[in-house]
Amino acid sequence: MNWRLSHIFYWTLVIYCNVSAQDTEDASVLTGFQNLTKTYNKYLRPKFNEKPVEVGVTLEVASIHAVSEENMDYTATLFLIQRWTDERLIFEGKSITLDARLVHFLWVPDTYIVDSKRSFLHDVTVQNRLVRLFSNGTVLYSIRITTTVACNMNLAKYPMDKQKCTLKLESLGYNINDLLYTWMNGNNSIRGMDTLKLAQYTVERYYTKVSLGQDETGQYSRLVLYFVLQRNMIYFILETYIPATLLVVLSWISFWISKSSVPARTCFGVTTVLAMTTILMGSRSSLPTANCFIKAIDVYLGICFTFVFGALLEYAFAHYCSEQIEALGKNPTEKPENNNFECLIINTSQELTEDENKRISTTEQMGCGSCLKKTFLLNLWIKIKEKTHIFLDFFKIKCTENIDRYSRVLFPFAFLITNIVYWAYYLYI
Repeated sequence: MNWRLSHIFYWTLVIYCNVSAQDTEDASVLTGFQNLTKTYNKYLRPKFNEKPVEVGVTLEVASIHAVSEENMDYTATLFLIQRWTDERLIFEGKSITLDARLVHFLWVPDTYIVDSKRSFLHDVTVQNRLVRLFSNGTVLYSIRITTTVACNMNLAKYPMDKQKCTLKLESLGYNINDLLYTWMNGNNSIRGMDTLKLAQYTVERYYTKVSLGQDETGQYSRLVLYFVLQRNMIYFILETYIPATLLVVLSWISFWISKSSVPARTCFGVTTVLAMTTILMGSRSSLPTANCFIKAIDVYLGICFTFVFGALLEYAFAHYCSEQIEALGKNPTEKPENNNFECLIINTSQELTEDENKRISTTEQMGCGSCLKKTFLLNLWIKIKEKTHIFLDFFKIKCTENIDRYSRVLFPFAFLITNIVYWAYYLYI
């Protein structure tokens, strides 16, 4: 029994000594920090009244989880890591990782995101901040934020578009005489972009740049991250392009149906037009109409709607011509009148030609210039009239069955050529 009590007492003493040593070490660290900040003025930047302080920046992109064409912005979660040297914080020993709440005792850059619409600092379970001091006075300050940033988009080639967005970091109050931003390792200062996964986009490329921001209060150092988002087309091909193309092909089936089957051909035409209208309206409901963009998908659906509506009009035209020819066949008495009329035109033209020859011979004898001019104009008018009749006879429909036969070839051929031009323009130009 005494042995057990002595054993318990021994381990209790060991644990107490370890805890006391840890508390002494933490107290010494805290005391050292208090000594560092005893004469520290957090309201003055490092190297005050001297050269500007340099702030190195590293950016880790955790996610880009929303890209909105309607609001023209994107929402991203970032780890913003900043480094600078404050000679007032030089100490002996190893680096110190401080509680995030102690950041209020230190000077930190007033960095902000230029085109941000709204941002917030994560605070679950505590504020997501990291403050680390190094013995040479270097301060590492990291925060985790989610921000919604404006991105001007050109949707003219939607959904075959590429959007170039930016993320700009700048000081709110310190101009280039007080603070200069630099990327720590150029493009390697950006992490997470290579492995980023988005629903509708792929990060095609990204690069960094150091520039200057100019406003009424002066010039400010600015860091810019450019990234290009390539939209994934597979969703739109399956959702819109293939159904619209199949509806156009479906409308061509009516060319093989007899003209006498009025309900069948009308049903095909009206159904395809209504279905095409539904697809057209559905494609525009997900995007803003206030921007008045004529997008690539609108152009294609407009082409498909034109071909579908054209197939419906083709049947109306063929049916009308068929009825007109049938009506002429039932009234054969109209034909001699037309023949007499044609003969009358020919005889009249012949008489006019004989009269013209007489007039020409008379004017040649009399030397009348005005008569020659009138005769020439009359001759010209007769020739134009004859050519017009020949041209109109070329388009005269003699057999209504040819309308459907020609449509079976012309509609697919025209649609194929239109598709080649469309895809070549929007993919390669």
